[in-house]
Amino acid sequence: MTSIEKPNNLLVDLHVKYIQSLDTKKDDLEYWFTEHLRLSGVYWGLTALDLLKNVNTLNREDVVKYVVSCQHDNGGFSGHIGHDPHLTHTLYAVQILVIEDALDSVNTEKIVEYVKSRQDPQTGAFTGDEWEEIDTRFSYCAISCLSLLKRLDAIDVKKAIEFIMLCKNFDGGFGNTPGAESHAGQIFCCVGALAIVNSLHLIDADLLSWWLCERQLKNGGLNGRPEKLEDICYSWWVLSALSILGRLHWINKEKLIEFILAAQDPESGGFADRPGDMVDIFHTLFGIAGLSLLGYPDLKSVDPVYCLPKYVVQRIGLAEKYHI
Repeated sequence: MTSIEKPNNLLVDLHVKYIQSLDTKKDDLEYWFTEHLRLSGVYWGLTALDLLKNVNTLNREDVVKYVVSCQHDNGGFSGHIGHDPHLTHTLYAVQILVIEDALDSVNTEKIVEYVKSRQDPQTGAFTGDEWEEIDTRFSYCAISCLSLLKRLDAIDVKKAIEFIMLCKNFDGGFGNTPGAESHAGQIFCCVGALAIVNSLHLIDADLLSWWLCERQLKNGGLNGRPEKLEDICYSWWVLSALSILGRLHWINKEKLIEFILAAQDPESGGFADRPGDMVDIFHTLFGIAGLSLLGYPDLKSVDPVYCLPKYVVQRIGLAEKYHI
């Protein structure tokens, strides 16, 4: 794609058609290779459509029925029917059901018990599944999921906070485990989790925000850590953390908007990781969510903590009292 052909406005209709088409490509090898991400794709696509003011494009009954079919007897959800349950997919399932106002379709107490079972009582950390990988991503998934269900009382919140703070680095950022390198994705997870449990005071907001704003490159895009390429998904991971910390104005919004819009496919819709690459539904959501955080016109507002439309978060009684 030449620079002349790069889109400079949001191609809403094309993005809606692109998302609608994703479940019709069952003859494509990629469709089957990504089967384990099917539930994730529903969350990414549904949230993107909602922010685009087209949430009813997907059939609500079909969406809810599919999500319910991914729940296991232990309460957790898998990435597709017949796969193993995982904490990440459990959060996606709850987010989808919250958007569709359909939490009454599942046994939420079983979800709570599943999430609770993933916490290590000694360290406060959370494991993603029965194979017991530890990561701050899973701390966020657990805390966000239980917050949406209004059942944070089910876990040891104090211990969860202690583990997250062990992952804090000298540069103000957070890694996936204690001693691991700071990364924008992990920073979103830790900042978001701390916001939910009213512990943002534990963060050096200026130091961390400086590290985050240094992720912006000359082309306007953001990377996830020093000396790495820019990627549309960091338009969410970096911006959401800056938004929660009240320092969104520390980056060049105009240059970032230009970069995000240039990553659209002007023929088929969708967003790529960077201009000129192949589109996918993951980057499509986070490109749109990033634009929403930047105040781009004709998009619904996104909540930077839950990555859900703000009206959805407000509808279930979770206000922005957590944010700085």
